[in-house]
Amino acid sequence: MIAILTFSIFAAAMIVPLFFRNGRRPTGWLIALLPLGVTAYLASLFPRAANGAPETFSYNWAEEFGASLSFRADGLSLLFAILITGIGTLVVVYSGDYLKKNKNLGRFYGWLFVFMGAMVGVALSDNLLLLFVFWEFTSLSSFMLIGFEHEKESARAAALQALLVTGGGGLAMLAGIILLGQAGGTLELSALLSNETAVQSHPLYLPALILILLGAFTKSAQFPFHFWLPNAMEAPTPVSAYLHSATMVKAGVYLLARLNPVLGGNDVWMYSVGGVGLLTMLAGSYLALFQSDLKRLLAYSTLSILGTLTMLIGLGTPRALEAVAVLLLAHALYKGALFLVAGALDHETGTRDVTKLGGLFRAMPVTAAAAGIAALSMAGLPPLFGFIAKELVYETGLEFNSWLMAAIIFMGLSNVFVAGVVGVGPFFGRLVKTRKKPHEAPIGMWLGPALLTGLSLLAGLFPGGVSSLMVSTAVSSAAGEAVKVKLALWHGINPAFLLSLGTVLTGIALFAGRNILRNVLRKLEWKWGPAYFYDRTLDGMNVLARIQTRLLQSGYLSLYLIIIILTLSFGAGATLFRIKDISLPLSFSDFRFYEAAIAGLIVGAALAAVVLPSRLGAIAALGVVGYGVALTYLIFGAPDLAMTQFAIESLTVILFVLAFYHLPKFNILSSPRSRRRDIGIALLGGVLMTALVLIAVNVEIAPPISDYFVQNSVEQAHGRNIVNVILVDFRGMDTMGEITVLGIAGIGVYALLKFRRNRGGRQ
Repeated sequence: MIAILTFSIFAAAMIVPLFFRNGRRPTGWLIALLPLGVTAYLASLFPRAANGAPETFSYNWAEEFGASLSFRADGLSLLFAILITGIGTLVVVYSGDYLKKNKNLGRFYGWLFVFMGAMVGVALSDNLLLLFVFWEFTSLSSFMLIGFEHEKESARAAALQALLVTGGGGLAMLAGIILLGQAGGTLELSALLSNETAVQSHPLYLPALILILLGAFTKSAQFPFHFWLPNAMEAPTPVSAYLHSATMVKAGVYLLARLNPVLGGNDVWMYSVGGVGLLTMLAGSYLALFQSDLKRLLAYSTLSILGTLTMLIGLGTPRALEAVAVLLLAHALYKGALFLVAGALDHETGTRDVTKLGGLFRAMPVTAAAAGIAALSMAGLPPLFGFIAKELVYETGLEFNSWLMAAIIFMGLSNVFVAGVVGVGPFFGRLVKTRKKPHEAPIGMWLGPALLTGLSLLAGLFPGGVSSLMVSTAVSSAAGEAVKVKLALWHGINPAFLLSLGTVLTGIALFAGRNILRNVLRKLEWKWGPAYFYDRTLDGMNVLARIQTRLLQSGYLSLYLIIIILTLSFGAGATLFRIKDISLPLSFSDFRFYEAAIAGLIVGAALAAVVLPSRLGAIAALGVVGYGVALTYLIFGAPDLAMTQFAIESLTVILFVLAFYHLPKFNILSSPRSRRRDIGIALLGGVLMTALVLIAVNVEIAPPISDYFVQNSVEQAHGRNIVNVILVDFRGMDTMGEITVLGIAGIGVYALLKFRRNRGGRQ
């Protein structure tokens, strides 16, 4: 069932846009029924996962490559999948009102569902190659969604940047997956996760780890790849709320948590994953302090949380993994709500600049209430679920050292500051005049923030229900062993609570002096960051591309052929010379005189086709070559092939004569020197191919497939003409492809024959 649900989302991606093309515009409420139903079904699977019997599905896809359509809904998978489909449901409803007047809303929904299906596939895949396929679908669909407003150059640049960074990391991850499969002996996650000792003792462990981490770090915008995420805020707000707060950027976090049992638990994992996460947490927390655009502000604070999650996975203790699951859920609830609030503010006021917003509580009371509750959760105040998450992070930091604790406190200060700027600043204080007269957003735009903040409040008041099923099963999956989690809103006055209280008070002070703080930090802004080097690298690649284009792409087919033949000849030839045990079947004992005559005829005709000054003579010589090949088929016992060759060759000669008869004689366009050079290159390529054919004839990797065709043509295909059986049955797909190519070529020829110039002389 989980496989059907995953692919049903992809089916919706193809069906939903059709309604918009036909002039019907279904509401977001109607479209949201599918992800809502998927969410309900996934939620019903938690009891099975908690009892150690997760729902699974497996179908052999390409067994020889270790790829299969394997799905598994354990605790960690279900936690991510429910966040994807649940928040996706609210985003679908929100988009219906936010993009109501956009003519491309159908296309938007199509790509949104592609992304949703891909993310659900990533979460539920139990095969690493299948996971990679879905992983790449997320990169492709996010590219289309970030660049949805493609008329804007900034949107196109941001989409390309996200694709290049995450796509490059994805290719590295693919290599890492293959190495991990070699080390573990399988690509099935459920089997691989119990093989920790064999994997970590294997020589391929370290390169596999590095490559997989590159994929995870780029997808989750970890330092130094973090720069693409704020730039991706060029996407419409529903995309930012969905992709860049709750789902896509957490794919890397999911992969790290998923592979923690098999790759983690050692110093290399702790320092690489934990260290990169720590740097990202600090960078995101700092960069968020001097932003004034609502979406970029939220994006940098998201970087901070992504870094925190990655750092906690690197630490790998039971308390750290517990904090990962709780913070993951809490962040999705409050950050998804705040992103949707930012979109509502932009939609109703015409600006996202926090310095130009204020006093909107009376005009937008529902939005203000939702923003305020989400901000309290982000700041870590009770009784919101964000408070429980922050307490767990602080308790984890106290298990280690004071430097780590200081970094976590700085992250907390930044969160309180951002929460105040986004959730309080725009709605209270002096009313600021905006470009559009503010009013409450449509219900579809405030319902999502209201529901998310309501869930955050319920989870904070009644954490036991969340911990018993969702958190416990997710942590057990990430830890690789059964872990019992018991969440509570109040743990008494302890060091974590006192530090949390101090963080909130200091953060409020920073918020009060936000204008001064923002101006000071902007003067310290450093422009030589990773984004600068990305731009310079891209510029360098473009310069290199232009240089090699001028050198290699002259526009002359002859030069391209020379480069290809020389490269192949020297590359393959050097390899052949290094192989010492090559033997060539050069026995002439059974070589008959008529075979020699036919061979000489073919070679002579080929030479004549090259040197004859007449096109008709060259065509006739080519015909002799074809008829010589037909004679070869005939004397070696293949009369049906010989008849086919005779027919095709005769038709080809006639068509060439009809086509070339009225053309002028050949013109000599090359010098004698260049022709001698071309003769040498042609001979070199011919000798190489002859040697390769002779070597291949003498090498038998497997029994000849011809025996199989002879034995099974009657029994399985019910045909006595073996050649026909091969074409129609054994190689039916190849034959269909060839027919398709011929059909397309025929259509092209027909179009050219029907082509006429118009009266004005233009084509």
